[in-house]
Amino acid sequence: MNDWLLGKDTYFSPKFLSFFSMTMERYESLRRDVAAIREKAPLVHNITNFVVMNNTANALLAVGASPVMAHAAEEVEDMVRLAGALVVNVGTLSPEWVRGMERAMHTAGEAGVPIVYDPVGAGATPYRNLVNENLLRVARPTIVRGNGSEIQAVAAGFGLGATARTKGVDSTAASDAALAAASALSEYLRTVVVISGPTDYIVNGNTVRENNHGTPMMTRVTGMGCTATALCGAFAAVNGDAAEAALNAMRLMGLSGERAAAEAKGPGSFQVAFLDALYGADE
Repeated sequence: MNDWLLGKDTYFSPKFLSFFSMTMERYESLRRDVAAIREKAPLVHNITNFVVMNNTANALLAVGASPVMAHAAEEVEDMVRLAGALVVNVGTLSPEWVRGMERAMHTAGEAGVPIVYDPVGAGATPYRNLVNENLLRVARPTIVRGNGSEIQAVAAGFGLGATARTKGVDSTAASDAALAAASALSEYLRTVVVISGPTDYIVNGNTVRENNHGTPMMTRVTGMGCTATALCGAFAAVNGDAAEAALNAMRLMGLSGERAAAEAKGPGSFQVAFLDALYGADE
């Protein structure tokens, strides 16, 4: 545990710090991945939406990675070759950004750079659905992370289940309701699929693992799902087992959320406490 967390000036209670540390110790692979991120500081190339750029950059810095937000089609090919992982998030779309995403994903696929894909708002509009289908054909993603209805909508786009609609970017389906769609999508794309929700599911074909850590407060802060996607990128940059990398990223999200919620007074202080919890993750 970082020394400053144990000092008299910390606002995290000693009892909760002890619980957090003991929980981290149960997950040796998580501890190992966090240590690797902090040692290597992998460059995580994000093409993400306007709403969450600051949130996700700070989260990546807090855990020890090096974020870059670069979406111009003219530079993404060069940038992604420098990266340990590429994160593509379609939250705020425009034709120019989609062109940059296509180029970045194609280059990452050729270079063997892990791709983490977030189909934000999948199912909301025909244009968004078409973009998701086209981008996921450009290169095979390493990890696809979304909420229940987003995963259902992406799977439906490939003929793998019933069409689902979202409420803007909010899920209309529980995470467990999307398990069949996630399994089919995982096998079709040969990728790991993460369904976020009260219980997170990490799906690799017919193998399903769960993360039960988290807090309802996370739903009161914008961009927490996008932050999870970005952290998946950091973990995929240091762990070649995509399913384990995704599980560890989601565990760290959940544990940090629990720790932050124990001290926060509301969504505003939660955001700050969450970053501090990421930063204080046991090495």
